[in-house]
Amino acid sequence: MLVSVGLACCSLAPQMSLPAAAQPVTIAHAQGETVLEGVPGRVIVADWAAFDNLEALGVPVAGVPATATPAYLASKVPADTPRIGSLQEPDVEAIAAAEPDLVIVAARSRQSFPTLSQIAPTIDTTVDNADIVAGVTANIRRYGEIFQREARAAELIAALDAKLAEAREAAAGRGTGLVVVVNGGRLGVYGPGSRVAWIYDALNVPSVIDDVDDRDHGGDAISFEYLLEKNPDWLFVVDRDAGIGNEGSARATLDNELVHQTTFWTKNQIVYLDPAAAYVTMHGYTGLMLMLDQVIAGYRSAS
Repeated sequence: MLVSVGLACCSLAPQMSLPAAAQPVTIAHAQGETVLEGVPGRVIVADWAAFDNLEALGVPVAGVPATATPAYLASKVPADTPRIGSLQEPDVEAIAAAEPDLVIVAARSRQSFPTLSQIAPTIDTTVDNADIVAGVTANIRRYGEIFQREARAAELIAALDAKLAEAREAAAGRGTGLVVVVNGGRLGVYGPGSRVAWIYDALNVPSVIDDVDDRDHGGDAISFEYLLEKNPDWLFVVDRDAGIGNEGSARATLDNELVHQTTFWTKNQIVYLDPAAAYVTMHGYTGLMLMLDQVIAGYRSAS
């Protein structure tokens, strides 16, 4: 009788809903697909652009690269955050010891994907420079899905779209442009399809060159005579030395008699892009927004 009463009580009790079990999510990325068993808790990034994007979304990380920390991100990295090797060579043993739920590689660290994917779920968020804006947007959206921050991701993308429209408006009808990289006192150029292709492609700034072999970190080598011959209306400068933590040399390198004869010099139409954002984290949300602000300020100051 007692048993039957107990069963009756149980049958009349309100149904308690149990927490929903984490559902596996399949994430497509540059080197295939990776299945994640729920929202990752411990995340290690082997790429500064990945850190940039996660920081913008408010996602904490448990490990970052030990080299080339961008100045604009340095204050965002807690002092006690473990360092897990260089950008090109992540410390596999340190990453394994950290027992991460997710490892993110990209760009310089992408070759470590096969090894790291044997240790923990790993994704490659490398962006195709042919369409940097689309790549950054896709990564923000991908991270939003992974960490269940879709609303925040949508806010970031909307802000990026608005900033791009503002920059396009500022650049409209303002003439040609050229992106140069200064590396140890030498000049190189970046063209459409390069790590700063968004200046040409997303802002519709006409380039004064078309055929560029800028696969080298110093771009396609040019002379000061070549720069004067092409004579763009606007010059956008990437200081590689400063970008990798050395003393910058761009301003001193450009301050010479030949450059003084160019249109961009005489009209003070030079935009010095944030070195780390332009060279190290060109696929990072905050870095891209920072450079867009610099481009907008440059155009407006010369109006």
